[in-house]
Amino acid sequence: MSHPHPELSPPPELPEGGLRIVALGGLGEVGRNMAVLEYDGRLLIVDCGVLFPEDTQPGVDLILPDFEYIADRMDDVEAIVLTHGHEDHIGGVPYLLRLRRDIPILGSQLTLAFVTAKLKEHRITPVTQVVKEGETRKVGVFDLEFVAVNHSIPDALAVAITTGAGTVLHTGDFKMDQLPLDGRITDLRGFARLGEKGIDLFMVDSTNAEVPGFVTPEAEIGPVLDDVFHQSDQRIIVASFSSHVHRVQQVLNTAHAHGRRVALVGRSMIRNMGIAAELGYLNVPDGVLIDLKKIDSLRDDQVVLMCTGSQGEPMAALSRMANGDHKIQVNYGDTVILASSLIPGNENAVFRIINGLMRLGARVVHGGNAKVHVSGHASAGELIYCYNILRPRNVMPVHGEVRHLIANGALAVKTGVPPERVVLAEDGVVVDLVDGKASVVGAVPCGYVYVDGTSVGEVSDSELKDRRILSEEGFVSIFAVVDTATGKVIAGPQILARGFAEDESVFDEIQPKVVEALEEAIAKGATDAHQLQQIMRRVVGRWVSNRLRRRPMIVPVVVEA
Repeated sequence: MSHPHPELSPPPELPEGGLRIVALGGLGEVGRNMAVLEYDGRLLIVDCGVLFPEDTQPGVDLILPDFEYIADRMDDVEAIVLTHGHEDHIGGVPYLLRLRRDIPILGSQLTLAFVTAKLKEHRITPVTQVVKEGETRKVGVFDLEFVAVNHSIPDALAVAITTGAGTVLHTGDFKMDQLPLDGRITDLRGFARLGEKGIDLFMVDSTNAEVPGFVTPEAEIGPVLDDVFHQSDQRIIVASFSSHVHRVQQVLNTAHAHGRRVALVGRSMIRNMGIAAELGYLNVPDGVLIDLKKIDSLRDDQVVLMCTGSQGEPMAALSRMANGDHKIQVNYGDTVILASSLIPGNENAVFRIINGLMRLGARVVHGGNAKVHVSGHASAGELIYCYNILRPRNVMPVHGEVRHLIANGALAVKTGVPPERVVLAEDGVVVDLVDGKASVVGAVPCGYVYVDGTSVGEVSDSELKDRRILSEEGFVSIFAVVDTATGKVIAGPQILARGFAEDESVFDEIQPKVVEALEEAIAKGATDAHQLQQIMRRVVGRWVSNRLRRRPMIVPVVVEA
């Protein structure tokens, strides 16, 4: 289970006229954002994203929200509202639609274009409704109003959800950049108007709540990129999120100014930028884009490669380049720009990439040594502005680790929100808005659902533990043949070890002890192969722990003659 809450019991029945909110992801972590709102027996889902695995989850491709809470209530779902097109908000949609394919999906034009392309790969044709800022929609018992917010992707929206229980404002991911590249600022006038009507629950982005002040405007990145390009006389490789349209735009503009051509690397990068250009969100200067296959015809000082992998994802283009496992080889003197901030939990993977690139002789420019990226999330100063504009009756921080949620709640209290009206919840915690007050009323099961290749939800935490043991402690197999009639071991035990620095001959000293233990057990009446295997496991496990200070995976096999 991702965030177990044994102190909380299952929630009671929702009181009549009350609104229930259950986060199935995104609270206590940065990723897999998903909230389920229930009113009058009907459900509304806000976002459905994925979480990317950490080093402690070997072999896992993605982590999904846990749909168990709503799996038998899919017919009650009125719609899915998507706030923006980032993977941690839309990546889980294909898996949710496997439970019911005709759920209407509401979102902005770019968001729906990204999710539709993703669903096409899963052979799902979605039912979509494009919405814009300033529009209102009635979806069953939910009245929705969409508000423009600024983020690190175009077309992000906040959504105000009104029911008989009151109005909830969910910001999605947002910041208050006053000089955005596309001129689309967070609509504070819209926030103020909603605040005048009354916000009963404010569900607000927490990612940068610990960061004081205000986020640097995106416009300040351009001159820094220009300076890096000016200093580079060989190839430039820029790594970014495949959906960061603004950053790709800045790279295209800077490349054009320096007489360079840009090749997009990676399937998701090519797909998303193709969609953004087609819809007019990305303006490509004439002649700047070039097919990757043609870069060899250009001098190194004429080339820019735009790829994925800024978070150290093992299969992304930049990771493979750093490992020498990509058709594009990083050469001495190349410049690599990591144009994204570190997602918590990815630090080690990113630093490995940086070290690998520098070992190859590349100059690596990243957020730690140059202002080549700014966050897409509101800092403390911006959040305080929002609290003061909205004056919400209740606050529920969302999107962040526990420390982010707590910091955000503290900001709300500073602006005058009573502490008892700040609800700090994690995944699976049930929050009810009844008679104008939000409070925790229980919890539902909400575990991690792992995607491993084509399997979804089949990998358990115990199997991941086995994988960690295999990778960290090694593997020992023991094979023996016993004659239960005579009580003798007639072959073996044969011991095979993997992942040990010691030579296998070190196990010779334990073999007589295994034989002795087996024959003693048989003499006492143990004839079941499973019993004998457990005896071998205990004897070898105790010896390996004491002698070699290891706790490997041990696989015993006993064959009865």
